[in-house]
Amino acid sequence: MQLFLGILAIYGISSLIAFLVYWFDKRAAQANRRRVPEKTLHVCGLLAGWPGALLAQQVLRHKNCKKSFQVVFWLTVVINVAALAFLIWVTVG
Repeated sequence: MQLFLGILAIYGISSLIAFLVYWFDKRAAQANRRRVPEKTLHVCGLLAGWPGALLAQQVLRHKNCKKSFQVVFWLTVVINVAALAFLIWVTVG
């Protein structure tokens, strides 16, 4: 149970951070200011923030149509979920 709560907390905090980074990038794009690099957005998703990133893509309508971005985004989701599954498998056994 403690492992589950820890994982939930990590995903929750990472998702909030990812959502905020996407929001900041969307605002920068609208104001013609310097943007957040796509690499940074992908790292946010890879580090357990992909649920928040996915939510931001839908709610903010940001980066949800760019095919090249989406390919890398979904690859980071697969990598993250596989790493989580491995962690649980090793820990719970």
